[in-house]
Amino acid sequence: MLNSGILNPQILSLLARVRHTNSLVIADRGFPFWPEIETVDLALVDDVPTVLQVLAAVRANFNVVQACMAREFQKNNSATARAAFARGLAGVPLKFEPHVEFKKRVPGAIGLIRTGDSIQYANMILISG
Repeated sequence: MLNSGILNPQILSLLARVRHTNSLVIADRGFPFWPEIETVDLALVDDVPTVLQVLAAVRANFNVVQACMAREFQKNNSATARAAFARGLAGVPLKFEPHVEFKKRVPGAIGLIRTGDSIQYANMILISG
């Protein structure tokens, strides 16, 4: 029985299948469903869990070499929210692109983890090294 680290078997399974240059999506509560990729839905209530909470747990077991987010995240959120995400991704090169382009990358991901986060455009694609 696992008693530390990530306990969710679906997330552990996703992480175990990520290889060099593969990607994993962590998304907010409003992100569309993508039938072609496995989705682990962790959303419980508003902001439980958050994208940053899931990111912190995943980073302990995932070699992130790049992250992508929607440019709209920068335009629609406070400096405090932007700084929190920058801290969560500390040391990881972060690319911002239009949300339409961001969503085109999603079907190529190993999987998607949906959170209860209510921050607008708080979605990220993590690329493994």
